Amino acid sequence: MAKTQVEPIRDSKSDRLLTPENCAVVLIDYQPEQYSSVTSSSPEAITMNVLAVCKLATAYDIPVILSTVAVDMGVNEGTIPEIREALPGVEEIDRTGVNAWEDEDFRNAVIATGRKKIVIGALWTEVCLAFPTLDMLGEGYEVFPVADAVGGISSVAHDRAFDRMIQAGAQPVTAISFGCEIMRNWARESADNLRHVMRWYFPEKRRLDKEA
Repeated sequence: MAKTQVEPIRDSKSDRLLTPENCAVVLIDYQPEQYSSVTSSSPEAITMNVLAVCKLATAYDIPVILSTVAVDMGVNEGTIPEIREALPGVEEIDRTGVNAWEDEDFRNAVIATGRKKIVIGALWTEVCLAFPTLDMLGEGYEVFPVADAVGGISSVAHDRAFDRMIQAGAQPVTAISFGCEIMRNWARESADNLRHVMRWYFPEKRRLDKEA
């Protein structure tokens, strides 16, 4: 028998895996100053994968929290334009501290989503990603760092930060695995959201791979 119909859909809020209804996306410090010192991955690859996460979150109506550091202080510029343009209507939450979870406005924004599964990306891996991830894990959140959408000042810094987060209970994903997890079944009408992102993503990836 040909299989063309969607399997029974599990409860989208209590599902143990990520769904559009049970997670929120958090993006921290994708600013020129942070990019300039990342060496564990290329800026182009990081941005491509962050944009994929942004496009998926927008297509599937997943809440997004966007944060910056030291913009109001006049030290840093804001989020790079490519990411801002991919998140229409999402306001930046600026901070002074390197650990976003210690900022009240940021913390309240996460709490206000009502979601306990947090898909997170940040620059740098070892600081602005690791610190809030560890804090959120400690407060009962499930945290999913997007491994190919982040970077550290060295491969050692990046890798050891992931060791630390994983040991604390973090569950790394990648941009496209995140998309597949929230899409879940090709027979769903909403699968076209992922198809659309993939039609953009894979040609872009091939282009970057050729330039590397």
